[in-house]
Amino acid sequence: MNTALLSAIFFYFHYFDLFMQHIYTLLFLCSLVFISPHLLGQGNLSGKVADESGNALIGVSIYERGTLNGAVTNLEGQYSLTYKGTKPVIVFSYIGYQTQEISLAVGQNSLDVVLKEGVTLNNVEIVGSRSLNRSSTETPVAIDIIDVRDVTNDVGQLDIHQLLQYAAPSFNANRQSGSDGSDHIDPATIRGLGPDQTLVLLNGKRRHQSSLINVYGTRGRGNTGTDLNTIPAAAIERIEILRDGAAAQYGSDAIAGVMNIVLKTGASPLSLNVNAGAHQTRNVPDKSFDGFNTQINANYGIGIGEKGYVNLTADYWMRNHTNRPADAGLPVYRRQFGDASLDQFTTMFNARIDLGENSHFYSFGGYNQRSADAYAWTRFADSDRNIPAIYPNGFDPIIRSVISDKSLSAGIRTRLAHWDADFNNTFGINRFGFFVDSTLNRSLGMATPTRFDAGGFQFSQNTTGLTLSHYYDSVLKGTNVAMGAEYRIDNYQIFAGEEASWRNYGFIDTVVNGVVTTLDKMGVAGGSQGFPGFRPANEVNETRSNLGIFLDFEFNITDRWMLGLAGRYETYSDFGSTFNPKIATRYEISKNFALRASASTGFRAPSLAQVYYNSVFTNVIQGVPIDALIATNQSNVTRALGIPALTEESSRNAAAGFTLKLGKGFTATVDGYFIDVKDRIVLTGSFDATDEGLPQSVRDALNELKVGVAQFFTNAVDTRTKGIDVVLSYSRHFGEHRLRTSLAGNFNQMEVLEVKTNEQLAGLEDYYFGPREKAFLLASAPPSKINLTIDYKYRKLNVNARAVRFGGVTLIDWYDTEDKYAAATVFDLSVGYEICKYFGITLGASNLLDAYPNKTDASVDDDGDPSTPDYHTVMETEGGGMWDPVQMGMNGRYLFARASFKL
Repeated sequence: MNTALLSAIFFYFHYFDLFMQHIYTLLFLCSLVFISPHLLGQGNLSGKVADESGNALIGVSIYERGTLNGAVTNLEGQYSLTYKGTKPVIVFSYIGYQTQEISLAVGQNSLDVVLKEGVTLNNVEIVGSRSLNRSSTETPVAIDIIDVRDVTNDVGQLDIHQLLQYAAPSFNANRQSGSDGSDHIDPATIRGLGPDQTLVLLNGKRRHQSSLINVYGTRGRGNTGTDLNTIPAAAIERIEILRDGAAAQYGSDAIAGVMNIVLKTGASPLSLNVNAGAHQTRNVPDKSFDGFNTQINANYGIGIGEKGYVNLTADYWMRNHTNRPADAGLPVYRRQFGDASLDQFTTMFNARIDLGENSHFYSFGGYNQRSADAYAWTRFADSDRNIPAIYPNGFDPIIRSVISDKSLSAGIRTRLAHWDADFNNTFGINRFGFFVDSTLNRSLGMATPTRFDAGGFQFSQNTTGLTLSHYYDSVLKGTNVAMGAEYRIDNYQIFAGEEASWRNYGFIDTVVNGVVTTLDKMGVAGGSQGFPGFRPANEVNETRSNLGIFLDFEFNITDRWMLGLAGRYETYSDFGSTFNPKIATRYEISKNFALRASASTGFRAPSLAQVYYNSVFTNVIQGVPIDALIATNQSNVTRALGIPALTEESSRNAAAGFTLKLGKGFTATVDGYFIDVKDRIVLTGSFDATDEGLPQSVRDALNELKVGVAQFFTNAVDTRTKGIDVVLSYSRHFGEHRLRTSLAGNFNQMEVLEVKTNEQLAGLEDYYFGPREKAFLLASAPPSKINLTIDYKYRKLNVNARAVRFGGVTLIDWYDTEDKYAAATVFDLSVGYEICKYFGITLGASNLLDAYPNKTDASVDDDGDPSTPDYHTVMETEGGGMWDPVQMGMNGRYLFARASFKL
């Protein structure tokens, strides 16, 4: 038995002994309240549940809304339930079928139910279709439906980014290390496109983006994105991922697709979940585990009238640092390399109040507060950025963040002259503040503080919209017409930090033989080490508005053929207007086989952060202060270099595929796609006034402005992405045994078609977007990702096994050599048991076999001796650690336990 396995066993027996002591107490309480429902019941109900063809459905979940009274159907689809309410509402729920809620008449004791296949949104249209009469299985485009309540019971991932990383093959997100703000908010992509090229909706309404723009070496460099981890999994019923361009329907950002997060609805008992886990360490003496996670969440739904409710969720999550030092003998650039720690509290609500027979008011929103700590690159004792009298052993700066995220959406749905109307206003705001600790300002000498307020940024968005839709059942075989308008206001701000966080002062103090000597500051870096603060010159407060108008048709031309047409016009206050059309179709060759296809154009407006983000730090060259900066798109630097104003990214999308059903329980979907994106916005490489490789005219322009080094955002890259998605699933009941399996894969290929410069910078394509930046972009998604999941249930026992294979990726390191990460597979396993009606427990392991990215050495010989290893080929990663943030990440095996309660 190896050491790692012994450590794992010790972890479970030692750490979960304390955990289980609390569980035993709760079990005792559980036994006290486990009173037979027959003693409290007001009536008995029985019946049969079948599909539309009359086939019995096995394992359908049936429960009385707002209580713990429940049952499941047997092999004949029959059930028996005792209810206790005076006005009971019975809910019938089954994966892949529409949920039904039925109010019982007084004294009713029998009820047969027919469930319709597919998933609907209870008066909110399925993402990708504005028809209220269409299920997810009937749409002409590919949609993934992820039941979050089901998934979170079986896996160790606690946040939405990581949960989707392993559940949806086309979705990719890796935690960063050494990437400043990106260590605190994970950048995520669909099909390898930018984080800002996927539109995120919450209950069908546009979700605001984060204020963070990814600047330093990371996936999504130069992009903003939406922070999904501000929405707790405990509040989510399901996530719908539309894997198709949808700018013609939803507007800017929907080039790669649309993700719709659907919150829990209705009255429900109090559910409480307690999660705990930790990673096994690597190369850390006398420490077997780190990265301890603790998460506690609760959800409760209160009924209001017949259909109204307020559904509430609270979630607390604490995560400690992980550290993965370099292997023995390798050079060390960072003594602390791994995940940031965090402390996060989130609340969400989702509410509905009936206003009459055909009208209701709805509202949802939330508040998220996150404090996170991430280690920056090490400043060693002999570094000229260190003051040994303060840090004799050097120091590891800590970048601390305080992130707050608030949102509120409210609206009214009603009937206006036979039209379904939805009037809504949604507001969201994200604020990101930086603090730097365990650091110094070298130019202040011994007077330096060791903690700094470094400033930060803020983004807010307000969207007001009206949507009208009507289904004409007498036109053709049914026609849905939808139209509407949206008006949106965005605001972006940068706020400065304290002076000492960014300023280079005029002297330094050094201690020699106990004597403090004041020296000239020449060549000494100013500002807080690890993250220099924003200065007053960086401050911005910019606003823009846009108006969008759309029209959407869905024609059921025959019983088998559906055709969809959509168009959207948008005009922006700061860069112009755009129009995008879309056509989609689905043809049902037989009841079990259908073809589908779509084609569209799309766009993404440049974010305000891309237009206005800027930061400055000061170098001293030959005694002269020289500014190095990331310049705004509208600065004198960009004008001097002939950089044009940012404009929208545009795209052409096409997709085609089929859906197939075979026998009982097997389904398959296969969809190919093609996405051309023109004028992608990128953050360029560095233009250095001392670089003799630059034309003299460029160097003169920088020197004239006293700018030593400049970077900027510009429309510069055209890309082509093509690939195929395959999803196979099988579900079957064998007596009291239930087996569900799925095999899903994404095969993706992206290429850079062109890097475009202006006339003044012609021939400088490698400065604009060089080989390293191209490699980062192309590695945003592995060329393939395949997910095999097997879920088995017998009575109260549940076993879930999963294997995820990541294709190999290639990056280019600081020595301009290729770092190739071979294909790798991760295995997860969990075992759950429902101890009683009110309590269940799950034990498991993510990355069971403790896999790490397998980096191959580049063929470079540093010292001329082929017999000695060239360690820089292993260590020169973007983040300064053993691995880049690719594939399964860099934390290894994770052991976890979960306790679930219903009260």
